[in-house]
Amino acid sequence: MKTKFVLYSLFIFLFGCIQAQTITFVSEKTNQPLPRVSVFGKDGNILAYSDIDGKIDKQTISPAQEKFQLVYNNFPVATLSYSDFDQPVIKLNDQVKEIETVVIKNSKPARYIFIKGNFNAYVTVNNKLNSYADGIVTYIFDNKTKKLKSTNVEQYRVFRLTEAKNEKKETSSWDYGKSLQIPKLKNVGNPEEYKTKRNLIKELKGDRKDQIEVTEGILQEKEFSFFGYRFYDIRTILNMSFEKGSEKTLKDFLEYNELVFVKLKHKSEPNYNQIAVYTNFYPTELSFNNDNDIEKVKFDEDKSKYKTSYWQDSSFPNMQTIFSNFFKGDLKELPNKK
Repeated sequence: MKTKFVLYSLFIFLFGCIQAQTITFVSEKTNQPLPRVSVFGKDGNILAYSDIDGKIDKQTISPAQEKFQLVYNNFPVATLSYSDFDQPVIKLNDQVKEIETVVIKNSKPARYIFIKGNFNAYVTVNNKLNSYADGIVTYIFDNKTKKLKSTNVEQYRVFRLTEAKNEKKETSSWDYGKSLQIPKLKNVGNPEEYKTKRNLIKELKGDRKDQIEVTEGILQEKEFSFFGYRFYDIRTILNMSFEKGSEKTLKDFLEYNELVFVKLKHKSEPNYNQIAVYTNFYPTELSFNNDNDIEKVKFDEDKSKYKTSYWQDSSFPNMQTIFSNFFKGDLKELPNKK
């Protein structure tokens, strides 16, 4: 009996230690969890990114960073010291930016549904920014099946850090600009399609919107080799937001976020490099049309292409300004090819 008691006490102690390593971000107004809070270190590295329950692992936060900037919904919401992370729950002001109303035009049902909005995308290597893009894009869905028919970029900017070297056997030095992606809204019109055996689904009903998180992982236990390169632990975290209490149709769609993690190294490198690709889309306009012909440009990761200063709109999700605060002139915009 004494042995069982000692083992039980040891278990409780270890469980408490594990629990103490989790930090939860919540809204100071509603006490609801805050997913997708990015924790930046003083050097601009993204050290943590909260899940649908608002949680991060405290072990990702290093005391060497001293000061941390928290970014939510593309806006800085707090600056904390390492000691602030001693508390298990951290309350944040998440209402520095109101949810933008999606304007509905040509509301008479037609063959196609057009969803226009703003996007940003960025790649980090070992938590440090490598490349960035943002712009305006319109998605066209079949109104009957709600399936995505086409993705049409209208304007965009691309930025790179100047220090990329592309040494063949040093994957940490590569320019990963080619990994920049336009958000993929493949199943947004049919969220049920995400419910497969490989996916883990979580839902969060908030005071202002309902969210669905879809996670998937492959190569979790064994690496994949290809021409001397090793790939391991590939994970995808996808989050979709809809109007609170809605049926989660395209008319209710509010936001799309996707984060893809890949561990990569050359066989000669001792350690894996953590590559992370972030893509975000925020709809601004929904309309119906019988014609799916629309003006568009090809998204080329090696140049910018825009006619207007769209990023100056106060509602635009301009993460470039946040990154520039850390990297200053080292974050260069690629030439605008009109």
